[in-house]
Amino acid sequence: MIMESKSPIVKHLVNRLRDAHCDAFTFRWLLKETAKQLLTECAEALPMSERKVPTWQGNYVGSFVDESKIVCVSILRAALPMQEGVMETLGEIEGGFLAMKRDEETHESRLYYDRIPDPKGKTVLLVDPMVATGGSLHDALELLLAREPEKIVTLNVIGAKEGVEKIAAAFPDVTVHIAQIDPVLNKDAYIVPGLGDAGDRAFNTPE
Repeated sequence: MIMESKSPIVKHLVNRLRDAHCDAFTFRWLLKETAKQLLTECAEALPMSERKVPTWQGNYVGSFVDESKIVCVSILRAALPMQEGVMETLGEIEGGFLAMKRDEETHESRLYYDRIPDPKGKTVLLVDPMVATGGSLHDALELLLAREPEKIVTLNVIGAKEGVEKIAAAFPDVTVHIAQIDPVLNKDAYIVPGLGDAGDRAFNTPE
């Protein structure tokens, strides 16, 4: 299922990210804030529980997100600010990391680092700012599904229409919450208009 955000705030944040003059510090902050907005939009998918808390007028039983049943996984390195945003909001959830590098000739991804807490029976929030061909996200989802989570929700900032549709077709039980779907990929498999290389822009890496 593809859920493209309709929020004017989300669109505002995305368009600020597109600005080629946005510095790295601001770019990371915008990714973090966009992730928080998308987290709010996917909130109905999160596990909930009730617990008693002391208040100034005695105990109160309230509803809380069950953070013990959530793992937030980032695809390094561009997704790190997004993961930070999610974990600032839900401070007791577990964090995991996948490192994938795209081959610039084949446009295929290669996994070279995997550090994920056991997600079996839990809700996985998979964060990745860009869905171009969908290759990295596809490989990450395959890996995670093999570990038997209760459900997977992805939080993405920008996606090309073909990449997002590829993910939706391959993983019909995964909900994709995405801030903006752009129309096409160019010959180098970059999203158009997109926002450039999110990892390079976030961490001041020379092109």
